[in-house]
Amino acid sequence: MARKRSHPTPPRLRRGRGNRSAPVAAVEPMVPVVAAPPTAPRSWYRDEGGTLHRDLDPERFSTIVASGTGTLWVDLDLRSPEQQALLTTAFRFHPLSVEDTTSSEGRVKLEEFPTYLLCVVRGVLFVEETPDQFDVETFNLWCFLGPNYLVTAHGPHAPGVEAAMDRLARAPEPLAKGAGRVLHDVLDATVDAYFPILEQVDAFIDGLEERVFVRFEQEALRDIFSVKRLVLQLRRHVGPMREVFNILQNRPTPYLAAETQVYFRDVYDHVIRLTETLDSYRDLLSSTLDSYLTQVSNRMGVVTKGLTVVATLSVPFVVVSGMWGMNFVSIPLADLPNGFWIMLAVQLGLGGGLLWVLNRRGLI
Repeated sequence: MARKRSHPTPPRLRRGRGNRSAPVAAVEPMVPVVAAPPTAPRSWYRDEGGTLHRDLDPERFSTIVASGTGTLWVDLDLRSPEQQALLTTAFRFHPLSVEDTTSSEGRVKLEEFPTYLLCVVRGVLFVEETPDQFDVETFNLWCFLGPNYLVTAHGPHAPGVEAAMDRLARAPEPLAKGAGRVLHDVLDATVDAYFPILEQVDAFIDGLEERVFVRFEQEALRDIFSVKRLVLQLRRHVGPMREVFNILQNRPTPYLAAETQVYFRDVYDHVIRLTETLDSYRDLLSSTLDSYLTQVSNRMGVVTKGLTVVATLSVPFVVVSGMWGMNFVSIPLADLPNGFWIMLAVQLGLGGGLLWVLNRRGLI
C-alpha cells in the first residue's frame, strides 16, 4: 500500500567528505551514515578548466551562480534548516518555489521562472521495515535548473539522486555537458525506480490464477484489494509526470539545449510504458476480482442448493410425523403391531420419490 511519509527513519547513503573545494582525484565510495542530515549539502562542481570539485563551501554557491561558468550540482536535504535556507540565501529562488518545498503534498509540475526552471516529480521506494512486500513510500523531488547549475531538494530518501551521484562518481562526463544532462540522469533514475515495484506486481498477478481458480485461497481477496490500491496510487503519481516529460522533450527553453532535450525522450518513453503497464494491471486485477467474486457466488449457490435439497427431503418426514403425532384417541394404523414400521416405510418412500422427481428435473 503506497503511503506518504514526511520523516522516514531508515538511514540513507551518502558519500564521504574530503577537503572542501579540493579537486577530486579519486571518488570516495558511498557509505552509510546516521539519519541526522549534515549542515552542509553535497555538491559537485566542474569549473571552466575541467577540474572537478566536491562538497564546496556553501558560501561559494552564489558566486558560481552569478559567474555563469562551469556546472554546479547541489543536493539539499530538506530536513536540515541550514540546507533549506540555501534556497533563499544562496540561490535566491522565488518565495513560492521555496514555500513549495515545505509541503510533502505538492503536485507534480513544471514551472518556468525568469532565472530558472522548477521541475517537481514523484519518486517511490520500498519500505523495508514492514512485512508487506507491497508497502512503498512516495516522496517529492524538487529540481531547480539554472543556466549553469542544478539544485535537487528532497527528504531523507531519494534513490534517483543516489543512483545519479553513484553514476557521476564513476563517469563525471555529464557535468561537462551541462546541468541539463545532470537533470536528465537524476530524473531517469527516479523514474526507473518504479520498475522493480512493477516486477513484484507482475509476479503477484502471475500467481493469482492458481490462488483464485485452483486453491481458492481466502487471503487472495485481501491481497487483490491491496495490490489494486497500490496500482491505482502509482498510476495517480505517474500520470502527471507524462505531461512534464513531454514538455521537457519538446518545449524550447533557455535552460535546456536542443541536444539535451533529445535525451528526455527516453525518460518520456519509460513514463508511457509505466502508465500503460499500470493500466493493464488495473484492468487485469479488476477482472480477477470479478472472477473471484463470481466463484464465491457459485460456491455459495452450490452450498445453498445442497441445503435446499436436504430441507426439501425432510418435508415428508415432518408432515407424516406431525400428522401421526397428534393427540387423538383414534389414529389410523396406531393400533397395529407394525404401525411404526409402516409409517417409517411411507416416509422413506415419499422422500425417495421426491428425490427421484428432483433428479429427473435436473434440480440436483
